[in-house]
Amino acid sequence: MKINYFLWLLIPLLLSCSNEGEEYVNLPLDFAVPSNFPNLQYDIAANPPTEKGFELGKKLFYDGRLASDGLVSCGFCHIQADAFTHHGHTVSHGVDNALGTRNAPSIQNLAYQSIFMYDGAANHLDLQPIIPLTSEIEMNGDLTAILAMMKADKEYQNLFKASFTDGAVSIENMLKALSQFMVMLTSSNSKFDHYRRNEAGGELTVDESAGYALFKTKCASCHATDLQTDDSFRNNGLAINPLINDVGRYRVTELVQDYYKFKVPSLRNVEKSSPYMHDGRFGTLEAVLDHYSSGVNGSLTLDPILQNDGKIGIAISAKEKLQLIAFLKTLTDNQYLTDKRFSEY
Repeated sequence: MKINYFLWLLIPLLLSCSNEGEEYVNLPLDFAVPSNFPNLQYDIAANPPTEKGFELGKKLFYDGRLASDGLVSCGFCHIQADAFTHHGHTVSHGVDNALGTRNAPSIQNLAYQSIFMYDGAANHLDLQPIIPLTSEIEMNGDLTAILAMMKADKEYQNLFKASFTDGAVSIENMLKALSQFMVMLTSSNSKFDHYRRNEAGGELTVDESAGYALFKTKCASCHATDLQTDDSFRNNGLAINPLINDVGRYRVTELVQDYYKFKVPSLRNVEKSSPYMHDGRFGTLEAVLDHYSSGVNGSLTLDPILQNDGKIGIAISAKEKLQLIAFLKTLTDNQYLTDKRFSEY
């Protein structure tokens, strides 16, 4: 009995000695490009997603302390169940209920895109968060104050140390961590994806199949590849709101030919991301298709695709609209919308 007693006394000491000097190994996260996707645009080798980097990015994404009011986080306007959009809000609102001029876009598959925001104000994913973070009508954050907050927070200290080789609590590492979280926000398991990859669960109905055929002839010029966007900027004939007069891409380039052009959004999970257009003016997919069939406004920068043989818009019958909507609903990725890895709690 004495031998057993002394062994039990020694076990904690042995364990502590074996762990002494050992450090947590920050493991890489499994990231694979789906076979039906185009090539990555983000340089993942320069900032590979890791367990702790992702955890840090997620904490930052949902932390209201990055905003001046301590409440409005990135996740405030990007709600997972609504495809990381601000469902139900025509335009998003930020600190002190300040109203913006645009509706928060979905943020899936950003690693496959090379330019961001409706007007293309950011051309690198690592830099994109600076825009909403510092916008007076979004988060109104102060980078100096944010840095001080993170340095004073023990959990942030530990996460930065575990996430990056330099262990520094810095704005650069903060932005890299946010990118790691966003890079992992891949939506690639919709019914459409299964269809494209010839997987189980990808059998399209008659209406869905007809809608896909229509989509390829009437929509895919802009909503290209399986990402459902060609990353371009286009004027799709929306009537100008005189109270806002959002000039779109022109605000960045100041080129006359860019007046009223906005980035083509991805249509993935579009069933869940209403309202639609950069200013959320349409509440339903039916209203969107009505716009393209009978509501397009002519202008000097109207996209040529919407001008054919002296006619403006896209000819779409009532039946075709139903078929197109049936197809668009196959782009809903319920796994992505409910993935616990991405949720706040």
